[in-house]
Parts: sequence; C-alpha cells; structure tokens
Amino acid sequence: MPITREPYAGARTISSRLHSYFTHKREEALCRDAECRLASVPDAGTVEAVIDAAFWTSLRREEGYSPRISLAFLAPHETRNALLFERPLALDPGALARVALAVEKPGIHLGVWHAGEEICVWGITRVIPVLCFVVEVAAPGLLVVKHYRGEESRKFANVAVLEGDQIKLVEQRPTGRPEPPPLLKSLLGFDNPASGPRSAITMVQLALSMSSHGHGALLLVVPAGSETWRESIVQPVPYAASPPFGEIACLNQPSDGPIEPHAWQEALASAVDSVSGLTAVDGAVVLNSRYEVLGFGGRIARRRGWPRIEEVLLTEPIEGAEPVVVHPQQLGGTRHSAAAQFVHDQRDGVALVASQDGRFTIFEWSADDDKVRAHRIESLLL
Repeated sequence: MPITREPYAGARTISSRLHSYFTHKREEALCRDAECRLASVPDAGTVEAVIDAAFWTSLRREEGYSPRISLAFLAPHETRNALLFERPLALDPGALARVALAVEKPGIHLGVWHAGEEICVWGITRVIPVLCFVVEVAAPGLLVVKHYRGEESRKFANVAVLEGDQIKLVEQRPTGRPEPPPLLKSLLGFDNPASGPRSAITMVQLALSMSSHGHGALLLVVPAGSETWRESIVQPVPYAASPPFGEIACLNQPSDGPIEPHAWQEALASAVDSVSGLTAVDGAVVLNSRYEVLGFGGRIARRRGWPRIEEVLLTEPIEGAEPVVVHPQQLGGTRHSAAAQFVHDQRDGVALVASQDGRFTIFEWSADDDKVRAHRIESLLL
C-alpha cells in the first residue's frame, strides 16, 4: 500500500509563478534567435510535483546519508550520451533517495519526463538544453530552482530558493536602481558573458570557489596600475607576490586562435581554485582588475585621515527585499567590517566576503547613495 504524505505547501505556492517565468524566458530567447534549441517548459502541475518530490526526498536519510540530487525536466531525445533506465523510476522520495549516491556530484541530473499520465525518472544525464527547468536539493529542506544559461560559465541561473516555508524569488532586472556590479549582473543573468569578455565568468567562478572551501574568505579587487590600495593595508603585506601572479590574467587574454571551451573551463577552474585557496589564509587577498594576485594575508587598516565607517546600505536581489541602512557589524564578523571600511576608503575597489556560515557579500561604493553598498548574494551561489 503506497505511503501517503502531506503535499509540500511551498511547491503549490510557487508553481504558477515558475511556469510563467520559464514561459516568458522561452519567448524572450526565441525572439532573439528563432532557431535556438530550448528545453520544454513544464506546466504548473509538473513544476509542483517535481518540487514536492525533491523536498520530501531532501528530508529522508538513506543509510545515514542526506540525499543531494538534481532533477531536470527534459525528454530523453533532448539530451545525448544519457544513461536510460530499462524501467523508469517513480517520482517518489524513497526511489529518489536510493539512487541519490549515484548522482550526487555537480553537473549530474536525474531526467524527469511524462510517461502517460505519470511523471517518472527516465535516467541520468550530464547534458541539458538551455532554459531547462532544474530543481536541486542543496541540503535537508533546502531547494534551489535554476536553469542552464548555455554559456561557458558552469554556473546556472538561480530562479528561486525554497527553505521550508520560506520562499525567495530571485529578483529580475531591477528598475529605478543603480547599476549592479558586474559579478552580480552575471549571477542574475542580466548580461551574457558568452558573447563578450570572460571576466564575468571568472568572477563568478572565484565567488563559487571562495564560498565552497568553508573557511571564510576576503578578496579585494583594486584597479590595475594603482598603488593607492596600499594606504588601506598594513605594510608590508605578509605574502606579497613579486612579480604579480598572473595565471588567471593569462587565461583572460585574447588568444591567437580558437580555444576549445571545455579546455578553457578546466584551465580556469584550476587557476581559480589556486587563488581561492589563498583566501582561506587569515587576511585579505589583493587582486587587481587584470586578475593578477598582488599578495595575500593582508590586514586592512583605516586609511589615514578618513573617518570610521558607521553605516552601509544592505541589499539582497530577492523580490520584495528593500535596501536597508545598517551598521557594518550587523553584517557579520571582522571580515565584513574590514571590507566595508576598505571600500569606503578605496572607492574604486570592490570587496568580496564569504562567511563560514555560507553568507556571501559584495561591497562596492555607490556614488548615487554616497555610501557603501553591501549586496548579499548567497541565494545566487547555491
């Protein structure tokens, strides 16, 4: 006799909004390129069923293990090199939890599609089409709805984050607000790095890597060719680089010939992890705008003659979240306060802070507000 369970209320609450979102995104993409190959859009009922199954799967434990799975809505003919099950699996938390260990690594998805009037899991795939509806189990009770953007970046575009009864819809292109920093624009999907420089992809990868090592991290990005940043760092820098370390910079330089995207991705991932590892050391990593590492382990100090920062404008790219003025100490520990002070004193610099508890903040100077803006973006990095 099948086990009955209460429907996950969050799934029904958000299903129609998500169906509308993916329908609109598909229409936009077809207007730009009528020939592009896009994923099918699930109806609201299917969206609800997939999210419900993912939520209850996340709360199960299989041999002491909390499942981490990614469910992608696509038909077998919409992918390639997939593993097809002879007998499709029911979209059931028990069945999903049992197969979870086989698909826990990033980039592996369980393919979900209709089988008559039922929705089933037909197999495992790494290749999904642009705008494919994906629900990822990030932790028990924590789901992320996202889609593939079809670019060199491996970061998907996050659409919504569901944690228990809390639902966060990622804000679409804001109106009437200052231009967001490039990293935030890329994470929100406002630009298309595939058609331009790879710098936005690089910053996204750096943010993801900093967030993943779990030790807390502070990265300062300063203008290339300027030494003014030294006025805000205790000298000498404990681990100064001479000459600057430029592995990432080399990868972002124009090449003489075509570069195979996968090879570039692998090289970038390796270089980014090297720089990200430096951020685990106590102190700040200083990176210039050419992506050259100038040093790490730096201790931030208030610039001589400049006042101590007393307030920042906190924002979060979530629908309904309004900017609020707070004291820097309300954002977190000493890294946040130091980063806010650095950007206050070095207004052409940017600071990225990853907390051990998973929070991630971008600090930048806002001339429109005449104060430091702190953008909380951990919802975009899940």
